[in-house]
Amino acid sequence: MGIFGKGVKKTNLNFFQKLGRAITGKSRVNDDVLDALEEALLSSDMGVDTTLKLIDNIEDRVQKDKYVDMEELTALIRDEIANLMGPDEPVQPFNFEKKPYVMLIVGVNGVGKTTTIGKLASMLVKQGKKVVIGASDTFRAAAVEQLDIWAGRAGADIVKQPMGADPAAVAFDTVKSAVAKGADAVLIDTAGRLHNRVDLMNELTKIRNVIRRVVPDGPHEVLLVLDASTGQNAFVQAREFSKATDVTALAVTKLDGSAKGGVVVGIVDQFNIPIKFLGIGEGVEDLKVFDKKEFVEDLFKLEDIQ
Repeated sequence: MGIFGKGVKKTNLNFFQKLGRAITGKSRVNDDVLDALEEALLSSDMGVDTTLKLIDNIEDRVQKDKYVDMEELTALIRDEIANLMGPDEPVQPFNFEKKPYVMLIVGVNGVGKTTTIGKLASMLVKQGKKVVIGASDTFRAAAVEQLDIWAGRAGADIVKQPMGADPAAVAFDTVKSAVAKGADAVLIDTAGRLHNRVDLMNELTKIRNVIRRVVPDGPHEVLLVLDASTGQNAFVQAREFSKATDVTALAVTKLDGSAKGGVVVGIVDQFNIPIKFLGIGEGVEDLKVFDKKEFVEDLFKLEDIQ
């Protein structure tokens, strides 16, 4: 498999085990095969709307093009899913025409948000960039401590304040420090609370406003971190955060521990938000820049399960 192979292996095996039983011995793609395909897609947590859209498209193609075996059907599935996942242009993970390039990282607690920030910092420092991290999740001591450790590992600077401090004040100090130091990138953590969307919206709006007092066009990216293993809950989180703020990109974590890799496809299709990063493991190198073609190839790679 390719660079996402480790991350999508469980989804790949689960999908083809379900579909393989239905297509064995069949000379053509009939209703039984399409029903099994629908079940396999739903079990990967692709979501009902996206699954039904795919089944309709595949049924039309099968009737027109007469696909008859697993290999041809697999190629067709890859083709149709790729069509749902946006343009073929390579993902540009960062925009260094902006300096400092300010990323606001959002997401509920437990999705791997803090770890993702640490891995992003490491990725940027390895590219020779000067990075400042803002610990604006001032409600959890563990989040600040974890960010502090990641900053030290990565060689990034960190701005923090005591527990209970105003998150917007931390964000303001962070971008002010970044400008003073001539930093290339700013990564600002935020509190992962979703129980009251009004409070969330107000807090994120306040953070955005104080950033713009220092960097008028910031933040340049609002990155929503989602946990693939939560399946349909990831759809709920994407919807709620999209209501609360202008989410511009996604990072999907914990893909390696889940058979629900289809959630990546469903969220891109339903929310029209591009994925920029996939987390496929615990290691610092296991945060990968998203590549649509390679992801779809790995997700539905037939030879790896034969």
